[in-house]
Amino acid sequence: MIKKVLKVGAIVLILGVASGCETQGGGAMDIAQAAARDAADAKATAEAARAAADSAAQAARSAQSTADRALSAATEAQACCDANRDRLERMFQRSQAK
Repeated sequence: MIKKVLKVGAIVLILGVASGCETQGGGAMDIAQAAARDAADAKATAEAARAAADSAAQAARSAQSTADRALSAATEAQACCDANRDRLERMFQRSQAK
């Protein structure tokens, strides 16, 4: 009788543990799926950040190009101004010499 009770108790214990593992396994699956969703969200966010960085880099290159053209124009304008000043100075010196 005691052996029979022990066998039934062991069977119930094994079934209880097995069902508990199955329930925990389902929880682990939910956690894994949530982690996969989080990873997919993180990947999408990273791709969006990369696209934004690429766009910012393109804008920076465009701004640098514009700044280079502006510097070139300013240098040319300064050279012209210096040449005009020198020419006017020579004209003034000639007029004073007469």
